[in-house]
Amino acid sequence: MAPTSPKTKAGGYTPQLDDAERASRDEIMALQTTRLAWSLGHAYDNVGHYKRAFDAVGVHPSDFRELSDLARFPFAAKKDLRDNYPFNMFAVPREQLVRVHASSGTTGKPIVVGYTVADIETWSSVMARSIRAAGGRSGMIIHNAYGYGLFTGGLGVHYGAEKLGCTVVPVSGGMTERQVQLINDFRPDIITVTPSYMLAILDEFKRQGLDPRKSSLKFGIFGAEPWTNAMRAEIEGAFEMDATDIYGLSEVIGPGVAQECLETKDGLHIWEDHFYPEVIDPDTGNVLPDGEMGELVFTSLTKQGFPVIRYRTRDLTRLLPGTARPGMRRMEKVTGRSDDMIILRGVNLFPTQIEEVLLATDWCGGHFILELTRDGRMDELTIHAESRPESWDGNGLTDHADRVVLHIKNTIGITAKVRVVAPDTLERSLGKAKRVYDKRPKG
Repeated sequence: MAPTSPKTKAGGYTPQLDDAERASRDEIMALQTTRLAWSLGHAYDNVGHYKRAFDAVGVHPSDFRELSDLARFPFAAKKDLRDNYPFNMFAVPREQLVRVHASSGTTGKPIVVGYTVADIETWSSVMARSIRAAGGRSGMIIHNAYGYGLFTGGLGVHYGAEKLGCTVVPVSGGMTERQVQLINDFRPDIITVTPSYMLAILDEFKRQGLDPRKSSLKFGIFGAEPWTNAMRAEIEGAFEMDATDIYGLSEVIGPGVAQECLETKDGLHIWEDHFYPEVIDPDTGNVLPDGEMGELVFTSLTKQGFPVIRYRTRDLTRLLPGTARPGMRRMEKVTGRSDDMIILRGVNLFPTQIEEVLLATDWCGGHFILELTRDGRMDELTIHAESRPESWDGNGLTDHADRVVLHIKNTIGITAKVRVVAPDTLERSLGKAKRVYDKRPKG
């Protein structure tokens, strides 16, 4: 069921669809079968890793005849990409690439991805489709606050917005005071940014004494980190805008793999003419039927420079039938990642669960961090939650904190400490929010 949105500035909305968005489910599946056969062969013939991986399990691209056959092929994981750093996963000579992007590499060697001219065109097309599905139209101004550089967010949105015919303000991240100034002066229709940084922009509006509801923003496209419908309601209510979710990751192409449609807001339609999704049991690797929660896996269908075959994203979601785009399946909002899940005294916990609890209060604006420590043999969780300025009493809102502790105990089943801190005291994220600080001793 789609979340209920407040009154927004968008007015009447009539979706504009391209041929693939109008295709039936059978037409999409036929297209996927043809394109998967090509992609498997392209990867096998041109990427040493895939040839070795396929040969190791005794499977060949010629064994693929129907969509269910894909389950016979091996997975690719982030480690495989790192082990082939920097250019050994490319399927074309490096000279044929027109761009490379890379991850930060903060936990090891960075993931390097490459694009041919055709890949950039594909990426621009799916991003233009995503912006249009979120309410964007040719001639609109888009305030792009995703980071530019090796991160795929900024340039991915930029090229897609230009292809759609928008005027792009490439502000990138940071300089929050200037972000607000440019929104007020340039009067953009659309903003693209991480949801956590949108809260920082909201705080800056309030700090400057400006009413965000009087801004020109009509549509927000938020991604790059998990976020909840509670945060959606917070942003939509504050700005009187329509907020939709976008999904992507560099290894698959960047932003624009899937997008929530404005008219339904009921999960993200995957652009299945370019990206084939599976959901697997993260422990066994078995493919799960649509509707069951598991780990999202993608195979690229049209990428030339950097194809991915059964790439394990570690994102947890489930596949659902298409609604606004009936031929293409939806993925539920990502609830967390299988590799950032917290296990606290035997209970599985995701930061989004805490976010939902905090945003249900009237005193927390959505800024929080989770601190994991160990007292003797016992793991402890402390939630540092920032108060709204109008709610701060100078003494830590102890009664409110106690109520949150009890609610978390009764609903999630864990005992945690809640420390309410003064406004503007937690570090703001300019990109993906860092929620978890694990200070437990290693080993």
